[in-house]
Amino acid sequence: MSVSKSLSLPNLKEQIVEMLKSCYDPEIPFNVIDLGLVYGLEVTSDGDVKIKMTLTSPGCPVGPWLTEEISSVCKNVIGVKRVNVEIMFDPAWRREMMNDSAHKALGF
Repeated sequence: MSVSKSLSLPNLKEQIVEMLKSCYDPEIPFNVIDLGLVYGLEVTSDGDVKIKMTLTSPGCPVGPWLTEEISSVCKNVIGVKRVNVEIMFDPAWRREMMNDSAHKALGF
């Protein structure tokens, strides 16, 4: 079963991004989107979602938990069937990757 015609891929992608904003790095009180941890998001018409992301550090102890949380919230979006979260460290995360609101709130 593919995504219904009333649910366009851009709309599905927007919904996924909004859901990802509910996933917070517990060490830094901001969501994965505002922190700039998500490097890529692909959505197919079959409901497959592929997310490329990083962590604030390679030894981040919450990596497995955060990956599961991201997968779980994405599956709550109507039309999503499978989610693959790929952790990558190239390029390495830097605080410059955060959006302006995260920078201001953290005093950078």
